[in-house]
Amino acid sequence: MYLDLLDPRLTREFMANPDQIREHIPRRDGSTTVIVDEIQRVPQLLSVIHALLEEPNPPKFIMTGSSARKLRRQNVDLLGGRAVLRAFHPFMAAELPSFQLDEALVSGTLPLIVAAQDPVDVLNSYINLYVDEEVRTEALTRNVERFIRFLEGVSFSHASLLNVSNVARECHVPRNVVESYVAILLDLLLAYQVPVFSKRAKRKLVAHSKFYLFDAGIFRTLRPTGPLDRPSEIDGAALKGLVSQNLKAWTDYRKGDSKLYFWRTRAGSEIDFIVYGRENFVAIEVKNSDRITSQDVRALNAFVSDYPQASPVLLYRGEAPLEVRGVLCLPVGMFLRSLAPHESLDSVIESCVN
Repeated sequence: MYLDLLDPRLTREFMANPDQIREHIPRRDGSTTVIVDEIQRVPQLLSVIHALLEEPNPPKFIMTGSSARKLRRQNVDLLGGRAVLRAFHPFMAAELPSFQLDEALVSGTLPLIVAAQDPVDVLNSYINLYVDEEVRTEALTRNVERFIRFLEGVSFSHASLLNVSNVARECHVPRNVVESYVAILLDLLLAYQVPVFSKRAKRKLVAHSKFYLFDAGIFRTLRPTGPLDRPSEIDGAALKGLVSQNLKAWTDYRKGDSKLYFWRTRAGSEIDFIVYGRENFVAIEVKNSDRITSQDVRALNAFVSDYPQASPVLLYRGEAPLEVRGVLCLPVGMFLRSLAPHESLDSVIESCVN
């Protein structure tokens, strides 16, 4: 059974009387699966669903939502541990038999966009309509135009440390408003942050997290371009974002304890991604170049000198695996196509080499 809370009639019915959901479930003998789409639109339903789950032979509920803000702010029933939380991401490269790196860097891998005949047009519509609908519906800000301007400004911080003051200055928006807008992006799952890896640190590290928009195509669509913008700079940020969203999906879908970090010292030495957990400790640097020099692996060698347990890997735009000063360098497209949730990171790396 599918209950779509984008349907205004259904939403009004449940808002007036959440207990009406019982009337929509014909059988409650344990054989029914009920999907409630966009549950955050009527958070009061969660209390009724919790009560149904306590009854004998309850239905199975699958609830989807694109924002955690309403649920958190209204202090609603979160089912007392009866629900299992799962995150859905844009398609991983391994899920797309026809994955092409250059196309993914421009249009991203959102299912809606992958299926579109004109991805660029759909991306523009997605941003304008989705942001307008979500922001206005949840009354997150009354000035949607200013929020759109902020989105363009914050796109310059994609795949880098987020400097709120700089974004506020560029957008002509107060700093506290920018901070609230960043919180909106995180709550609407339009962006995420990657923390710095600081376990047993031997060097002084930066304290701030890195900021990523959730999809490479969304970044490319939001990022303004002009004569003063270097294409290589935008391509590099898009590439790091694409690798990041695949690694983030891999860590979530694998259901292990591996987490995604980055590493940056105050002296400026930086590694894009650290995957750390019981079964993984891999340092990954991403270069938007088809040539690798010894200079490109200096940060990885520095990290391994501090953490000899780590495996260093550099992803680049070349065609074949190679080794530079003890660092394995892999074609980034090959790595992404091999990065499937059922494969360990060691297996993924090994398959790229062989």
